[in-house]
Amino acid sequence: MVNCNCGSARFYADCCLLVHQDRQAAITAEQLMRARYTAFTRSLIDFLYDSFHPDSRRYQNKKEIAAWAQENKWMHLEIIQASTTTVEFKAHYLDKQFEPAVHHEKSRFKKDRGIWYYLDGRLLS
Repeated sequence: MVNCNCGSARFYADCCLLVHQDRQAAITAEQLMRARYTAFTRSLIDFLYDSFHPDSRRYQNKKEIAAWAQENKWMHLEIIQASTTTVEFKAHYLDKQFEPAVHHEKSRFKKDRGIWYYLDGRLLS
């Protein structure tokens, strides 16, 4: 068994895989955030695209999502703060030049018909 990349200390099969297979399995915005991070580590581009809220999905490009996911080596996820509809996190990674980097974001999520979606995010420091 493999530990989940999201940092939950659970096995992938008992954690983000459940959300990757059925987005309704994400009970909270934080669960979807963790599943999205893990999707980046596993290059699950369709999941990433489909988990964007329909209002913001039209601005997304699968090739760009794939490039961002695959050009970086994702190290670990740090949840700073989570509320019902927002998650502040730091995604630690190595960039194309293998330099350490951090993507620090406060993300907004919206639940629609029982499914959580990533709406948008604001980069922080």
